[in-house]
Amino acid sequence: MVLMDRYPPIAEHGLVGDMQTAALVSSQGVVDWFAAPRFDSPSVFAALLDHDKGGYFRISPEHPEASAKQLYYPDSATLVTRFLSPDGVGEVIDWMSPITSKTPTDRHTLYRAIRVVRGSVHFTVECRPRFDYGRARHTLTTDGADASFRSDGAAAHVQGLNIALVRDGEDLRGEVTLKAGEYAAMVFTFCDGDGPKPRPISTEHAVEKAFEDIAFWQKWVRGSNYRGRWPGFVHRSAITLKLLTYHPTGAPVAAATMGLPEQVGGERNWDYRYTWVRDASLSVRALLDIGFVEEASDFVHWLRDRLEDRVGKKGEPLQIMYRVDGDPDIPETILEHFEGYRGSAPVRVGNAASDQLQLDIYGEALYGFSEGKQVSRSLGYAGWKTLAGTIDWLVDNWDRKDEGIWETRGGRQDFTYSRVMSWVAFDRAIALAIDASRPGHIEKWTAARDAILEQIMTKGWHEKKKALVQHYGSDVLDASLLLIPRVGLLAPRDPAWLSTLDAMDRVLVSDSLVYRYDPAASPDGLRGSEGTFSLCSFLYVDALTSAGRLDQARYAFEKMQTYANHVGLFAEEVGPAGEQLGNFPQAFTHLSLIMAASSLDEALDETGG
Repeated sequence: MVLMDRYPPIAEHGLVGDMQTAALVSSQGVVDWFAAPRFDSPSVFAALLDHDKGGYFRISPEHPEASAKQLYYPDSATLVTRFLSPDGVGEVIDWMSPITSKTPTDRHTLYRAIRVVRGSVHFTVECRPRFDYGRARHTLTTDGADASFRSDGAAAHVQGLNIALVRDGEDLRGEVTLKAGEYAAMVFTFCDGDGPKPRPISTEHAVEKAFEDIAFWQKWVRGSNYRGRWPGFVHRSAITLKLLTYHPTGAPVAAATMGLPEQVGGERNWDYRYTWVRDASLSVRALLDIGFVEEASDFVHWLRDRLEDRVGKKGEPLQIMYRVDGDPDIPETILEHFEGYRGSAPVRVGNAASDQLQLDIYGEALYGFSEGKQVSRSLGYAGWKTLAGTIDWLVDNWDRKDEGIWETRGGRQDFTYSRVMSWVAFDRAIALAIDASRPGHIEKWTAARDAILEQIMTKGWHEKKKALVQHYGSDVLDASLLLIPRVGLLAPRDPAWLSTLDAMDRVLVSDSLVYRYDPAASPDGLRGSEGTFSLCSFLYVDALTSAGRLDQARYAFEKMQTYANHVGLFAEEVGPAGEQLGNFPQAFTHLSLIMAASSLDEALDETGG
C-alpha cells in the first residue's frame, strides 16, 4: 500500500493550476494544498500544514509493495503520478484547465483521472475537504456517483466517473479496480455556496479535456525563443512562473503556498501568496529573456496601476507587496489551531512585512519597466508622468534607513542593496526619459544617482573585508549584492566588484550553494537558522558568468540542477541535508534560473564553450 505520510518532504510535490489558483499533489497521490478561488484565498485542502485538521484528497493503490514515481507530460502542466506494483502499473493524472479569460471566477476544477497501463490495480479514494483553513464545518450530500460539500459561503462538487463513492461521516471514500486500458476519474469543482452543480461529464470527455489542456501548454512553450543548453529546466521554470501568475491582472505570486518553514520546527514560516514588486519586476526580465512579451506587459500595466492608485496620497508611492488584485491590505494573523508542517509554528496568514519600507523596490520596478522597450512604451504618456513623479519622490527619500530586501524584523538599517537599487531607479529613469523623449527632472535624477554611487563606494565598502557589505557600519556580507554587475552599478570585472565576489566565495558559498547572509552575524529579529537561498545560488551563477569565470559558473549551475525536485521544481531554500525548504514552488528561484541560463548560454556561445 502507498501510505500517506503525515508530512511528506516539501519537494515531493508537483504543481497544477489554472492561472488563478493552484494545488500541490504529493508523489503519493495526495492533494495536500489547494486554496480557492484565488492563490491568496482560504484553503480547501491544507494537510501539508496540519495533517489532522487541514484536509486532503488522496487517490492511491492498495498494495503492500507499491511504489510511486511522478512526472509531467512534456512541456505541460499536467502531472502524472505513476504507481508500480507486482499486480500492475497505474497512473493518476492531475490537472486544472487554464482559464484564459481576464475575468476572475469563483469556479475552479481539479481533474484527477485514473488509468491502468499494465495488469490490474486497485485504487482507494479519500476526499476530505476542510474549508477556511480547517475552521469551517461542512455538510455532505450524495446522489449516486455525485456529491456536494457545502460550507458557509463555499461549496465543492465531486463527480465520480466509474468510481463508487460512499459517505464516510461528512467526507467521501471510494474504491475502484481497473485493468490495462481502463479509465476512471474524479472531478472536484470549487465554487461559491450558491453556485450550481457542474454539468455531468463522461470519463471519455475528461480524458479528451486532459489532452486539450496539454496542447494549450505545449503551444505556449513553443512561443519561447530559448535555444540554449538547458531547455528542460528553463521551460519548466517558465511554465511554473505562468502557473504562479494571476491571469486576470498579470500579477505573479511569490509562491503557491503559505507557512512552509525555512527551518523545520522554526518560526520562519511566511505566507508567500502575494505579489512582491521586487520578485514580479525581475520576472519581467526573465520572461523577456526567452520571448514572453505579453506576460511581461501585463505585469507592467498592473504595476502602473499601483502607482496611479497612490497619486495625490501621502506616504510611499509603492508598497512592497499586494494581493493579486492590487489590494494593499494584507494583515498578518496566526492560525493557532494548525500545528504547522512537522510542528513548524506559528502558521501565518497574511504578511506583516507589507507595511515595511524597502526602498530597493523602486529600482526593481524601473529595471522591469526599462528592460523591454516594447513594454515600457506601452505605459503611455499618463503612465510616464506617474512614473516620473515616483522618481521625483525618490530624490527626497532614497537616503533613508529601511528594512531591506530580506524583510528583516530587527530594525531599519542603511542597507547597501537598497542604495544599489535606488541608483538603478534613477539610472533607468534617465535612460527611459532620453530614449522616449519624455519630460523629467533629469538633472535632479542624475545628481541623486551620482550621489548614491559615491555613498555606496565610501560607506558601503569595508576596507578590511575588501568588499561591499550588507549595510553601512557592518562587516557582514550579503548575497543580494550579486545583482550589482547585472544592473550595471559596477562593471563585471571592476576590481572592487571582483574583490567583493571573492569575499562572498569565502564566506557565503558552500559547495556552489549560497547563503543570503549569516543571521548570527547580522541579527534579523528571528530565532533559528536557514538553508542556502536558491535565488542567490542562481544569482551567483550569473555573477560568475559576467566575471568571465565560465567553468565555475557552469559547474555551479549544473550542480544547482541536481537540487531540483523530481519534476524540476524548486522551493525557496536548500537545507543542510540537501532537502528543499520554504514555500513551494518559489517564483524568485525559477526566474533567477532563467536569467542565469540565458546569460551563461550567451557567454558560452561567445567563447565556443
